[in-house]
Amino acid sequence: MQQPRVWVDGRLVRGEPSFDALDHGITVGDGVFETAKVVDGQVFALDRHHARMEASLAGLGLPPLDRARVQEGIDAVLGLAPMAFGRVRWTITAGPGPLGSDRLPGSSTYLVTAIEQDHPAATTSVAVVPWARNEKGALAGLKTTSYADNVVALAEAKRLGAGEALMPNTSGLLCEGTGSNVFVVVDGVVRTPALSGGALAGVTRALTIEWLRDEGVEVLEEDLPMEILDEAEEVWLTSSIRDVIAVDRIEVAPAVRTVGGLELPAPAVRARSFDIAPGPVTARAREIFTRRAAADANP
Repeated sequence: MQQPRVWVDGRLVRGEPSFDALDHGITVGDGVFETAKVVDGQVFALDRHHARMEASLAGLGLPPLDRARVQEGIDAVLGLAPMAFGRVRWTITAGPGPLGSDRLPGSSTYLVTAIEQDHPAATTSVAVVPWARNEKGALAGLKTTSYADNVVALAEAKRLGAGEALMPNTSGLLCEGTGSNVFVVVDGVVRTPALSGGALAGVTRALTIEWLRDEGVEVLEEDLPMEILDEAEEVWLTSSIRDVIAVDRIEVAPAVRTVGGLELPAPAVRARSFDIAPGPVTARAREIFTRRAAADANP
């Protein structure tokens, strides 16, 4: 396991204390973050990630992004040693605050981390879990550090032997994964959930849609029922580290009994788990994305 490289507010950190215990990012998850892949020491799609972070900061009511400050941190962590492939993450919190939801005025905390890793596999399995993404909530569409929902959903997926979880929204529509967007192929047409349904506007999602349409592939963004997974000929995910990754099996979580005795019903898909073969449309999407990304590191 590679050791992460860490920079906090202007200094590299090597094991010593680096964060205020009362930082709002720690006490209440009041912050935003971006994760991007690093290829041969270069951050992919940096400007698009910055643009999304600016939208997330505005959505939380936090001060605007200081891009130069983030770049200082990125340069510091990537300058420690060559990185052939890995990830870099930059996080901005509301800074020190009270032990509660109120904020105190003051400067934000800037954190940049990076870690080298192996290239991801070309396929993965997913588990459909019953917990819903709230498309009407205050955090809908924002990439915030309030990630406990995703932690619980991914843990359930891993318990079922899958590599990612898929969630509905509160209307019962297919929404997204814990760290990915989802695409399905039905009757040869590529479809992906509309962002109005609560899915995060993934950077890789947007590039996949743009580049496929550029090359003559029809892509529809629309409301999709959970049952679309039963009809799909192919399913794939997109994420900043894995790019386009084919789904080869769909696990279905049974009803989950939560704390307090509330039982959540199984999602509206097949009662049994099932295999789904990666197909030609997924392969073409992966080829297009790989080729276009290699040609332009900051599209």
